[in-house]
Amino acid sequence: MAREEFPGWHGTTIIGVKKGDEIVIAGDGQVSLGQTVIKGTARKVRRLSPGGFDVVCGFAGSTADAFTLLERLEAKLEATPGQLARASVELAKDWRTDKYLQKLEAMLIVTDGTELLIITGAGDVLEPEHNVAAIGSGGNFALAAARGLMESDRNAEQIARDAMAIAADICVYTNGKLTVETIKKAS
Repeated sequence: MAREEFPGWHGTTIIGVKKGDEIVIAGDGQVSLGQTVIKGTARKVRRLSPGGFDVVCGFAGSTADAFTLLERLEAKLEATPGQLARASVELAKDWRTDKYLQKLEAMLIVTDGTELLIITGAGDVLEPEHNVAAIGSGGNFALAAARGLMESDRNAEQIARDAMAIAADICVYTNGKLTVETIKKAS
């Protein structure tokens, strides 16, 4: 059966907010198949610790594809400890050029507490402007909300939570059941 014959999978909003000495990645819990909510409590934000080096990752897209990418990222981080940007570029290169990986449909937001990056299957490793990154169905809603809140006195977690609440109010593929991970800049 061709992929086009399956109904569209939707239902992820992931946001990364960098403010002060912390970076927060938050993700909603909704997974939808067409117009049906399949699960409302999915965990799309994970903490990896290859070699004792903490990295927080959020993913949008196919879960199996995202887990494949997270495993690959973890291997790249073990090969280049403490070098998130280098590991991310190596993953993006593999993702872009490997015939198996090219078929994966997901996006990642990753951070080590210093850098905040978006990794795509097009070979992109992007450092977002304005210290906010967002991906997924409600990503643009969350991004706009967070950018509007960045000048407030809220911390990174409050901005991420408020932006996700706004996205959940607007995007039918986003809910308010959040997984939130905070990582502070290493001193």
